[in-house]
Amino acid sequence: MITEEVKARMREICARYPDPRSGTLPCLHLAQEAEGYVTPDGIAAVSEVTGTKIDEVESVVTFYSMYDRAPTGKYAIKVCTSISCYLRGCDGLMEHFEQRLGIQRGQTTADGSFTLQGVECLAACGMAPVLQVNGEFVENVTTADADALIERLKRGEAVAAQPGAWNVLPSKTGASAQQTAAGSGSAQTGKAK
Repeated sequence: MITEEVKARMREICARYPDPRSGTLPCLHLAQEAEGYVTPDGIAAVSEVTGTKIDEVESVVTFYSMYDRAPTGKYAIKVCTSISCYLRGCDGLMEHFEQRLGIQRGQTTADGSFTLQGVECLAACGMAPVLQVNGEFVENVTTADADALIERLKRGEAVAAQPGAWNVLPSKTGASAQQTAAGSGSAQTGKAK
């Protein structure tokens, strides 16, 4: 629910910018955090606070893959389908997730644990194929890594083996496994569950 407290936080964010419209992205994050996904009420609240039209806010929500437009499972797995990831096997990875989880792209498991999504460009092309789980990056993902990740999440363990790690699976070794979000140069965003 978008409460007056959430709207007040949105107004505080917008006050930091010369133009309140510049607060659209962080306000949408607040709306998603408050309701679990970006609802029509969340869009209306962001529109009101930023002084933009509802359809302008909707266009932002539909453009960025970091905003969910429907409820997701406890773990939202977003597999990048851009050209770099495609060339490195994201289709096979997606099929593997579908078989392993027993769902298709865009669906959530019956127990509400996993939602599987294909998204356009997660901005980590050098480490393709890449995916995110609730906003945390996992790079150079193989089908064996996907299996390990699912088991890790089923046990309730954190996605990241260490805070800030992008290559988060414990099976990773070498320099790429040590790469951190701070050192990679890509933007990291996420949602709280």
